[in-house]
Amino acid sequence: MKTLELLFEKQIYNYLGLFILLAIITYLTAWPGVYTGELWGADTKFWLWLSIGVVVVHQFYAWFVWRTELHLKLMSKWFGKQAFLIWAIFFVILLIFRFVFVFILGYANRGTWGISPVVGWGLTLIILIPAIYTFYSIKKYFTFKRGLGIDHFDPIYRKLGLVRKGIFKYTPNAMYIFTAMMIWIPALIFASRAALVSALFNHAYLWVHFYTLELPDMKRIYS
Repeated sequence: MKTLELLFEKQIYNYLGLFILLAIITYLTAWPGVYTGELWGADTKFWLWLSIGVVVVHQFYAWFVWRTELHLKLMSKWFGKQAFLIWAIFFVILLIFRFVFVFILGYANRGTWGISPVVGWGLTLIILIPAIYTFYSIKKYFTFKRGLGIDHFDPIYRKLGLVRKGIFKYTPNAMYIFTAMMIWIPALIFASRAALVSALFNHAYLWVHFYTLELPDMKRIYS
């Protein structure tokens, strides 16, 4: 029973957050223009909910692998030394899909949001500058392995402590703030209301993930 409690620690808040966000997104779909457009024979409604669905699958995957590995070593028992690599490959694929589907959605729904191209591209540039610096800081100081949660798999990484260099000197949550802001770019460059709605869900549910999964795990790993 203790293990089950650890696996589902804080997950009631995850489910509650998901329910609230889905209710908000459903409400926002009534915004004129959100369902306008189509691409490759599929309407914008399809692309919008596909972009949301892949987020839910991605974050459920993260919960399942991280918690079962941290408390049961399940992936390591199944795949041995290849456990982290297998986890990382599918995690990155789903992460790419999150961005790709919002770009497709934005293109299908382009021109539905009355934002000036100058403003849209200007905000895109503002987003990209700290995002690129975040990627640089991850590579130089943090490593992508740690960004992908290798501390759930390899106890050696649990002795390294938290990084306070590069952009992490200013905020420990740079990945959730700056790199995640890139999900708003399709809404800005395509002037798409549907992409704006999807970006809201993407970014908000990512923070739900942080507070209900990553933060509790970090407290246990680095206690």
